[in-house]
Amino acid sequence: MKTLSFLLPLALAAAGSINVQSAIAAVPVVAAQHEHRELDATLHAPYRGDGRGQPDARTFTLAFDYPGLAGGEVAWRLELLAPKGRRVGQWQGRQALAGGRPASVAVRWQGLVGGARPAAGIYRVRLHARVAGEEVEQAWDIAVGTIAAPSMPPFAGLPTRRTPLHDTLPAAPAPDGLPYTVYYGNLHSQTSHSDGGAPVDDCHGAQEPQSAPFGPDAAWPYAWRHGLDILMVSEHNHMYDGSSGTRTDADPLAAKALYRAGLDSARAFNAAHKDFLALYGLEWGVIGNGGHLNIFNGDALLGWEKTGKGDLLADVETARGDYGALYSLMQRRGWIGQFNHPALTGQFAVGGQALAYTPEGDAAMALCEVMNSSAFSTSENEGETRRSNFEQACNKLLEAGYHVAFSSNQDNHCANWGASAANRTAVLIPNGVPLTRDSFVEALRARRVFATMDKDAQLVLTANGHLMGERFANSGPLRLLVRFAGAPGRTAAAVEIVEGVPGRGGEVATLPGGADVQLAPAPGPHFYYAKVTQDDGRILWSAPVWVDQSP
Repeated sequence: MKTLSFLLPLALAAAGSINVQSAIAAVPVVAAQHEHRELDATLHAPYRGDGRGQPDARTFTLAFDYPGLAGGEVAWRLELLAPKGRRVGQWQGRQALAGGRPASVAVRWQGLVGGARPAAGIYRVRLHARVAGEEVEQAWDIAVGTIAAPSMPPFAGLPTRRTPLHDTLPAAPAPDGLPYTVYYGNLHSQTSHSDGGAPVDDCHGAQEPQSAPFGPDAAWPYAWRHGLDILMVSEHNHMYDGSSGTRTDADPLAAKALYRAGLDSARAFNAAHKDFLALYGLEWGVIGNGGHLNIFNGDALLGWEKTGKGDLLADVETARGDYGALYSLMQRRGWIGQFNHPALTGQFAVGGQALAYTPEGDAAMALCEVMNSSAFSTSENEGETRRSNFEQACNKLLEAGYHVAFSSNQDNHCANWGASAANRTAVLIPNGVPLTRDSFVEALRARRVFATMDKDAQLVLTANGHLMGERFANSGPLRLLVRFAGAPGRTAAAVEIVEGVPGRGGEVATLPGGADVQLAPAPGPHFYYAKVTQDDGRILWSAPVWVDQSP
């Protein structure tokens, strides 16, 4: 595959023929911690039994990785929880991480509880993992026994790029009164501008910055050919000097020119492909005592690194780890962001408090990644089973007061942008409005977004006729209606409406009643979102609605 050459800093390229690796090795570098040095623990819990033995028997797969860790043991515990939360099964053990290489553990459940078949229902499998002082919790629901399918309101689904409204019927009413077209994208990925872009047959995790062959110009056509409508290339803001540390003799002009080249590449591809949206921007921050977030519409390179002479290796200086100041900058400039794979503790701190709310952050941050497939997957057929669930952290952000919708992305570091799994972030653009960066950003500002593990499914929540993402005052009863359109052959196996209180800092709860709920909320602010599990176990999350209930 032929690509544009964005791998060398432009100043070095201008010097003539040069060996990339020897040039990088010769440059003084201030060392930095491995950018992905954190515990990655995933749980694959098949939604249905595999039919080998008891009907509900299945194998749970635990996968562990800790890039940069020389050695250690992961202490893990797996719990099986009954529908009302009672623990009915437990397994535990320790798994060595030799040389920091990934490891996996298979746990077989025979489909029995106390030697007998358990009562039918939706059970939860929960993983706790701990190593090197870090802890990760992951949880997924599974179906046990025969469960009645929920009653769902009829919904034929909204038009998509592949199934547009018939162009000879411009006056036809919008499906279900919702005048929107759904576009599916992957809003988190890397290329050779930072630590991604390696060929899938030679990709073993994050790459040395700017060492891989494939840049943004390779990512756009790859994602377009694989059926995506949108691809966000989100490069680590502190790798534009070509290192994960700081190259003290790096050329600031070259770093800034590389960022502009990415923006130019996106504009050029969009001009030639009106049916696709190429987005280029930053993944700002570091993992250790930090947190990653995407900026979707920023046209300036942000950074804190400086050369040995004190020159900033960016367009705009931003202090490392100062999320409060970053939110203020984003608000002033009208930039929109996404919390990437948020942890429950230790990230996005302001004033020493993790996941802290600020009004400026609320104005700037529109999305929260609720689920990611494996960042280092090499699958190109959507077959990746390693995935991480961040719903608990997103709920904490919502309870803190943030108005964020859910997104589901892939964080690709290999050259398989959007192809590792079927999960997508879906945005709703008004019918007849072209898919552009401006219309995309407008949809994010309105939180017209849903997250899905199935690229062919749709989920829309309304509240007294208000579309998900809206904020409105209400008096009297509130009707919450969940509209779900599954992929061909797929049905809903479970539906939940989750309720919380913005600014309370407490815990969310699930409402009884299924897909069509009528209630009388207590006076004050509330948020509600829908969560639908398909019969194959894939999940969709709607954006919330925010309701200020009058007495």
